[in-house]
Amino acid sequence: MPRTARIDSPGLLQHVIVRGIERRAIFADNLDRSRFVKRFGTLLTETGTDCYAWALLPNHVHLLLRCHQTELSRFMRRLLTGYAIYFNCRHQRSGHLFQNRYKSIVCDADVYLLELIRYIHLNPLRAGVVDDLHELEGFPWCGHGVLLGKNTQAGQLVSAVLQLFGNNVAAARSGYRQFIADGLAMGRRPELVGGGPSALPAADAGDDKRVADRRILGSDAFVDTLRREQAIRERIAPRLTLDELAIKVSSMYNLPADAIMRRRRNNASAEARAVYCHLAVRTLGFTAAAVGRHLHVGSSAINRAVARGGEYLQGSADNDDVARLLKL
Repeated sequence: MPRTARIDSPGLLQHVIVRGIERRAIFADNLDRSRFVKRFGTLLTETGTDCYAWALLPNHVHLLLRCHQTELSRFMRRLLTGYAIYFNCRHQRSGHLFQNRYKSIVCDADVYLLELIRYIHLNPLRAGVVDDLHELEGFPWCGHGVLLGKNTQAGQLVSAVLQLFGNNVAAARSGYRQFIADGLAMGRRPELVGGGPSALPAADAGDDKRVADRRILGSDAFVDTLRREQAIRERIAPRLTLDELAIKVSSMYNLPADAIMRRRRNNASAEARAVYCHLAVRTLGFTAAAVGRHLHVGSSAINRAVARGGEYLQGSADNDDVARLLKL
């Protein structure tokens, strides 16, 4: 199955999450953490990339970045490849260190910048790596202490962030410290790591709910702004309903508009229905349960259809024409 294209363009605020393969630790000790942080700082400085927040956890990393002179994909490739080579050599291991690709979420900075700084910098406390806010301030593997003047990190934006909290350093740090403390009662904030507040699971929102692109954290207006950027327009899935998708797939196969909704025994209808399920789940982000309710079948049947639909699309000589027709 083809991977979903990244939304990668200079100037975008990106929340990046890197996880160890099979949830394994990616840092054995502080020497490893120091090596990662040093490499990270060097790349931030060399590439002119802005870093607003960061945190190292035992088996994953959170970064809040805005690239200007280089693409995020190139920045992350240099960061992760170099560290993985070092880690494998030092610990005499081989194979992948990180789980699949890193996850990157494009964020509406006007709405979510401060929330993401708080979310990321509270992660060591939520994960139990530190016991309280006082210990978090001195924790060397997180950007929180850097903003409070307790630690340093090359490339991390300090003044630009503190200016959001006050006119002088002392007042700004006091305001920032209180802002972080206020976030303790907010819990894990799952909406900040895979879709905005409008990205409700289809199972909860109804079958015809337009599901937000989980690569984006922002309102419909923000998504529309991104869509106007030619460089990333084709990477953002349109907000289709399940009914609208059914019409497009039926048209592609020259079938009646209701062909997707009814089980038919001919091969064209069966293939169209499978492709519909694949696009609904894998491209538009609907759950199998929501698609199943829409088609009046169970989730297991939808999951089988999703797999078949992916095979049809992958094996189609007209795959590019299919994508252009559906504009997905």
